[in-house]
Amino acid sequence: MWKVIYIAPTQKSAERIQQKLSEEGFLVQIRAINLSKQQYEIRVPEGELEEVQEVLNDILHR
Repeated sequence: MWKVIYIAPTQKSAERIQQKLSEEGFLVQIRAINLSKQQYEIRVPEGELEEVQEVLNDILHR
């Protein structure tokens, strides 16, 4: 099952996060959730949730 770990404000930022997480070896999906506001869910498999959250924090705070 896929879990949402982050809501990105733009497609560009969603793709950047997806690329960085993929480079770390994680499976990542992006899904548009509100096209009028251009919000995108970043989703990962439930079993990788804790590991991904640590890496995501590093990505977001660089």
